[in-house]
Amino acid sequence: MTKRNTAQRRHAILAFVNAAGETSVETLAQRFDFSEVTIRKDLATLEKSGLLLRRHGGAVPLPVELLDGAVNISPAKRAIARAAVERLREHNRIIVDSGTTTSAMIPELDGKTGLVVMTNSLAVANALHALEREPMLLMTGGTWDPHSESFQGQVAEQVLRHYDFDQLFIGADGIDLARGTTTFNELLGLSRVMAEVAREVVVMVEADKIGRRIPNLELPWGCIDTLITDHRLDPADRRAIEAHDVEVVTVMVDDAESRR
Repeated sequence: MTKRNTAQRRHAILAFVNAAGETSVETLAQRFDFSEVTIRKDLATLEKSGLLLRRHGGAVPLPVELLDGAVNISPAKRAIARAAVERLREHNRIIVDSGTTTSAMIPELDGKTGLVVMTNSLAVANALHALEREPMLLMTGGTWDPHSESFQGQVAEQVLRHYDFDQLFIGADGIDLARGTTTFNELLGLSRVMAEVAREVVVMVEADKIGRRIPNLELPWGCIDTLITDHRLDPADRRAIEAHDVEVVTVMVDDAESRR
């Protein structure tokens, strides 16, 4: 059986479990006409990817509280994500950092072929795994940081240094017009290594984060090639960013949709 057919079966199993609730291996084997051994392997893979939970003799959907973080993505973030994906070429090797804005890229990747995607985020990895055209997925590994909900640390940095990438897509808690991107997180090493191993660094932020000065400098302007934000960007702020030799891309967001 091809990988594509295997992925389709697993997507169908996941949809069935989510709709039916707790489901036995026997029920799944009968419904999808595969052996119980194969179904158990499918459930093990889906659980490892964080898409469901196995129970003795079957599986249950993920609790709703574990899914809430993936639901509320603003129209501005979606528009920024679409603009980011437009910069991708077929067969690009990219890094997608953790965060809601970068995560919004993933549904837009389904039309791209031959992508290689490295991430330190389980949420991003799970979303990639659910795509019809699943790209080659690489994980950094490392030490789990509950604050950023991502892997960090020296192991992750060492893994990244074994590769080179076309682009890094990364968010920020704030944009200091004089210094660069800023963050509340004190773990800065991995972001800087990501920038080192990518030929283009693309920062994705909503306009209301620009001018927000947070003590921890993540990436200085010299490490950043492109900033994608929304149309609310103040013209003076745009000029200040462009003075650092950074390309600024703005996207239109429907104001009525933003107020929903």
